[in-house]
Amino acid sequence: MSGSRERVLGRVRAALADVPRQEQPDDHAVPRDYRAEHTAADPAAVLDLLAENLADYRALVHRTTPDRLAALVAELLRAHGSRSLAVPADLPEEWLPGPDALELLPDGPGLTAARLDLVDSVLTGCALAVAETGTIVLDAGPGQGRRILTLVPDHHLCVVRAEQVVTSVPRALPRLDPRRPQTWISGPSATSDIELDRVEGVHGPRTLEVILVAATPSASG
Repeated sequence: MSGSRERVLGRVRAALADVPRQEQPDDHAVPRDYRAEHTAADPAAVLDLLAENLADYRALVHRTTPDRLAALVAELLRAHGSRSLAVPADLPEEWLPGPDALELLPDGPGLTAARLDLVDSVLTGCALAVAETGTIVLDAGPGQGRRILTLVPDHHLCVVRAEQVVTSVPRALPRLDPRRPQTWISGPSATSDIELDRVEGVHGPRTLEVILVAATPSASG
């Protein structure tokens, strides 16, 4: 192992041999003239692409309009048989279903991992979503809560507004703060062993339901 390490380091040193010691990484601009996206900037098409790629990763995708969001959330929770729901403390109230038998648990220090493990579902927003990769990014910003909130419960309902969807990763990165904790989600948590036997729910929710919210009927499907 140490021989391989020395060979690798030797090649790195050889490659850097003619670089002046005072030179810094930012002294030379890196050309970034590659294509930043491969999708036409049509909002409806971009939303369709996100839905298609999320479904390909086994996420359950739903579409609605802002005025129907709370009703859809209630419907999905009933269908899942959820009796308790964890939410970020600052989740918009208009997203929540009306009073019923549901136990509502706002995020906070008292909502421990052990308690979250007993919660049926969690409802959050997101920072943005990437259509070309079918990825949702959470950064603990408004309406998202702590990372633990979306990693422990087995059922995650995630609301994505149409204006939060970008075409590609190069379009997403400038909109994210690298100093914030980020969680990138593409479908339910899953892993595969050497035989490619897939196991879901190992590192996060086994069920991811994404609610795409768009104001126009054409984009909401």
